[in-house]
Amino acid sequence: MPPLEPMLAKLTEAIPAGEGWQYEPKWDGFRAMVFRDGAEVFIQSRDLKPLDRYFPELPPALTDSLPERCVLDGEVVIVGPAGLDFDSLLLRIHPAASRVKLLASQTPASFVAWDLLALDDRDLRATPQGERRRLLEAALQDAQPPIHLTPATRDAAVATEWFHHFEGAGLDGVVAKRLADPYMPGKRGWAKIKHARTADCVVAGFRWHKNGPGTLIGSLLLGLFDDAGKLNHVGITSSFTMEKRAQLVEELEPLRENALDGHPWAAWAQFEQQARESGQRMPGATSRWNSDRDLKWEPLRTERVCEVAYDHLQGDRFRHATTFKRWRPDKSPDQCRYDQLEETAPFELKAIFGR
Repeated sequence: MPPLEPMLAKLTEAIPAGEGWQYEPKWDGFRAMVFRDGAEVFIQSRDLKPLDRYFPELPPALTDSLPERCVLDGEVVIVGPAGLDFDSLLLRIHPAASRVKLLASQTPASFVAWDLLALDDRDLRATPQGERRRLLEAALQDAQPPIHLTPATRDAAVATEWFHHFEGAGLDGVVAKRLADPYMPGKRGWAKIKHARTADCVVAGFRWHKNGPGTLIGSLLLGLFDDAGKLNHVGITSSFTMEKRAQLVEELEPLRENALDGHPWAAWAQFEQQARESGQRMPGATSRWNSDRDLKWEPLRTERVCEVAYDHLQGDRFRHATTFKRWRPDKSPDQCRYDQLEETAPFELKAIFGR
């Protein structure tokens, strides 16, 4: 019975090799646990909350493709023209059922299963990963889109090829699982290997840390120039120790003087309240998850460049928060452009979703 904590993965630098491993593509969607008991289907999020109302198109498809009574672990994804479309997933988290229903018809979701935790009256969490995979393949042998079985291999060379080849479809790495391991809810027993690259970005502002406004820096706001010369807000970096957060206050203080004079984001500061009310994603805007979260920002003169590590882009922004690497005093801000970022070739998802 839900709720059930999902098993988690620990970030690892390299794909583990040797006997006893199973490898799968790492999907970029919403983690989901699916519970089916006859006509009743319940979809649970990673943080143990219901997801059903946001994906009304999935329960009928799950009823058609899954065994009568089962519990599965997997990912809800939306496939767009260029691969996995995480932004379309985010649009589903909407309070209006009519809006969700419209989006479900325009950009229908899929469920990709990678684990089987229960079948009929049998609890499979103590069953080894290799056996659970065999049972999962048998359970989904007749599944039809939009329900899919994730690919899996025991060959590290194939997993390495997936790591590079599948990225163009929006997948962001590989997950490695020990064949002998049971399913361990809440434990980081898997290994995830994600793409990591670096980029030089303009530091155009910052936010105070929630535990130290005025004394601790929370995050730096990053920008990249496009071909038209516009500085776009592309994400944040916040990977600092508390000691470093305090040091940054003094270090960045000179850049705060007259920072809004000619600042490329000056209009965002001037119309911050309008941005908050409209929910736009920009410095000073409301959080998509929490409308009460304070995302006010402090501008800096756009004179400093830092190098950050990132995994990949989602649209024109970094998909996740980046990791601060170092300051780049040898780089001028106008050198921080999108064209420095590594591009990946498109890849047809039908090669993964194909039967």
